[in-house]
Amino acid sequence: MADNIIFHIDVNSAFLSFEAARRLHEDPNALDLRTVPAVVGGDKESRHGIVLAKSIPTKPYKITTGEPIVSALKKCPSLLIVKPDYRLYVEYSTKLMEYLKSYAPVVEQFSIDEAFLDMTGTRSLYGDPVEFAHKLKDEIKERFGFTVNIGVSENHLLAKMASDFEKPDRVHTLFKDEIKTKMWPLPIEDLFFVGRSQSTAFRSLGINTIGDLANADPALLNAHFKKNGMSAYRHANGEDINLDFDHDADNKSYSNSTTLSSDVTSPDIAKQVLLSLTETVAARLRHDNMKISVVSVLIRDTDFNDRSKQTSLYSATNVTDEIYRTICLLFDNLWDHSPIRLLGVAVSKAVETDIYQMNLFDDGRHEKLSRLDSALDKVREKYGDDSVKRAVFLKPRSDKDKS
Repeated sequence: MADNIIFHIDVNSAFLSFEAARRLHEDPNALDLRTVPAVVGGDKESRHGIVLAKSIPTKPYKITTGEPIVSALKKCPSLLIVKPDYRLYVEYSTKLMEYLKSYAPVVEQFSIDEAFLDMTGTRSLYGDPVEFAHKLKDEIKERFGFTVNIGVSENHLLAKMASDFEKPDRVHTLFKDEIKTKMWPLPIEDLFFVGRSQSTAFRSLGINTIGDLANADPALLNAHFKKNGMSAYRHANGEDINLDFDHDADNKSYSNSTTLSSDVTSPDIAKQVLLSLTETVAARLRHDNMKISVVSVLIRDTDFNDRSKQTSLYSATNVTDEIYRTICLLFDNLWDHSPIRLLGVAVSKAVETDIYQMNLFDDGRHEKLSRLDSALDKVREKYGDDSVKRAVFLKPRSDKDKS
């Protein structure tokens, strides 16, 4: 076994699992949402919004993350729709990450429901890494009521690939001596960071599996795909990915992103997703009593080309509407109308402060919005997210409002 040991922890159907765990904790006889066709997102009455997470029983209906609720209902009229509860997701994510930190020397949070654990050098503490991964997986299930997949390898890429093998509630290994048997037979689309358009281009050259790519002529790949082709070639051969984790305590940041299985081409839908992400980030800021002064947005297209843009705010804030307005301005300036695969929101330069720098055009708006957020937080904490929802998640836009 390799000297370096990396775990990738991935919560199975995270948003739905968090909701199911809460309901079963409150009532052991409640329906387990993970056992029936169910999704998180949107509103069944208005038939508006998008699918944010889905249960495994939705697979036969070919429901995908990111597709409109109205489309999902056409595929499965009996679909159970659960409204998002962002406070719950933050709560469970925070508890899980703190729990992982009690075991791992280094925990690198990758998203609200994913983390990499650097377990190098822990054999003397926990014994065989694979056996310990099974123990950790079972402990998480027992402690929190939801399941995870754990990928075990010697680098981040292979650990991530391993955790995406058979789900749910599994531990998989993918060390370099297992690449040929476990990874190379997979379709080219399964390689991390290979987008839909790029996989189509690979297939046009007869590159149908990850193994085909790993054994392709590098000169051919460079001629057709330049830097992206060479990166994919290296990943197919098990070389690690470069992930940017912020370890700078003086520049504390918060972020959230989501990968959309269905390409997003509507600015309205994109901005609804961005609002969902912003609400989660802002809730975390207020929970930690922090304010931020830098906001950024990330767009990844179906070719895995990333575009990002950031700006500094006039004054530090944790108000949802203020952050979201800036996010929308950045998005409008950044998006080139290419189909979107992933959207991300990040905020940084977080500080614990009660100071707000007023400006001439504020007209008391910040104080009103801040009080509103505080009131909503208290209501949602006491009665749940269903008690108060933004109108954008309730009513479909009129045709004249759509672009």
